Amino acid sequence: MLLWRKTHRGRGVAPQRRRPERHLIRLGRSGSSLAGLLAVGLLLATAVRAEPEGIEPVGTLGAMGSDTLAGLMLRWGEQLTERHPGIRLQLQTSGSASAPPALAAGTTRLGPMSRPMREVEREAFIARHGYPPVEIEIARDALAVVVHRHHPLTALDRPTLDAIFSRTRRCGAEQAITHWSQLGFESPPGRIELHGRNLASGTYGLFRQRALCGGEYRRALNEHPGSAAVVAAVGETRSAIGYAGLNHLTPSVKALALVDDQGVLRRPTVEAVRHGDYPLSRSLYLYLNLPPEGTLPGPERAFLDLVLSPAGQASVTSLGFVALPDNRLAGQRRRLGLAPLGAE
Repeated sequence: MLLWRKTHRGRGVAPQRRRPERHLIRLGRSGSSLAGLLAVGLLLATAVRAEPEGIEPVGTLGAMGSDTLAGLMLRWGEQLTERHPGIRLQLQTSGSASAPPALAAGTTRLGPMSRPMREVEREAFIARHGYPPVEIEIARDALAVVVHRHHPLTALDRPTLDAIFSRTRRCGAEQAITHWSQLGFESPPGRIELHGRNLASGTYGLFRQRALCGGEYRRALNEHPGSAAVVAAVGETRSAIGYAGLNHLTPSVKALALVDDQGVLRRPTVEAVRHGDYPLSRSLYLYLNLPPEGTLPGPERAFLDLVLSPAGQASVTSLGFVALPDNRLAGQRRRLGLAPLGAE
């Protein structure tokens, strides 16, 4: 349930694109170059045969995409190797924006994303392959608006949040809010220091759509490559405010409650996120290159069987995300041709 509805249909000018920071996280043997990863991804993209029944799956499974999902993907990779020693996960986390072009180009078969794929990204994939990518919801999460743990602020409505972070104020605020004194606070003094994610991040785009009504960020926004960096920066400065994935919060910051369109105060609790009541709730996705009549190759089948299982969802919870309801797991397993939960 989307509680903050978009209030402006216009389009703003896209923010200046910055070169995303990249880092490579691997499981298994070290020393592989990015070129090696892309080569492995290309081999996986062209080999869509499933192992015969009873044959242990083997291979290197490439994934490229969300930084938000890096820790969870690595945890699943460790679990996967414990179940199937012949499979290794190679993960590149350049941000959600890196997943669609890699999938379209055939350099990876798995694309973890912290936002839904945009229509233009989907169309580019279809133009290349003749069919759409498969979208799989793998967990639920939320964006938390955070301030320093000693800041007196406790809640915000969307027009005020928009007036703090954007230069367009599409959510209805009459004027920009640049100083805490405009909200009635004598302390902290001075200007509001803004922190958020960079352009390559799905978190950046989702906050822009949901919290800024599709408007444009203020140029004063300090952009960070990960939510952990946002939380660290806000936790060090009493005049700061930022947004980050819920699972990255630390005792150094305080998550604010948000007022929905009906005037109800919503906190980012597990139940509010699971049911979509918190305005900045979101689903986390894995996109897959699989032809409509295709069969999941062995490594992908083994990985998704883990992800959409109680053991996989236990990792979701342990890392601070919100696990999927059982009926959602069952439905996605059926769609992918995986055995029902509890079946031998």
